[in-house]
Amino acid sequence: MIKISKFLIISFIIIILIIYPNQVKAISLDNIMGGADDFLELGESNNTIDKNMLGSTSDIIYNVLLGISMVTAVIIGIILGIKYMTSASEDKAEIKQSLVPYVVACVIIFGAFTIWKFVINIIN
Repeated sequence: MIKISKFLIISFIIIILIIYPNQVKAISLDNIMGGADDFLELGESNNTIDKNMLGSTSDIIYNVLLGISMVTAVIIGIILGIKYMTSASEDKAEIKQSLVPYVVACVIIFGAFTIWKFVINIIN
């Protein structure tokens, strides 16, 4: 199970590194201070956050994270199921013990997504 977790984490990191380009940008202190001043001026003015833009961004993040967690949960469930079907009787007890944290993790992850969606619907 630890090897599978390490494999999933390493493959996730590799995918992220492939998707996002690695570009180093030189930033001067003047640029940083200018950005900070612009940020403060924007906050002091009476500009409000666009709820539609915030909602669409939240939906994108929600769908991406939910998709990743669902794929991960299904893959780990399939691996546990195959291990259970192909193992000897004394190994099945160990697999059943690893099934409890799997179910708890699934409940926590999907419960968090449910709460997130519920809060976003209340705000809107």
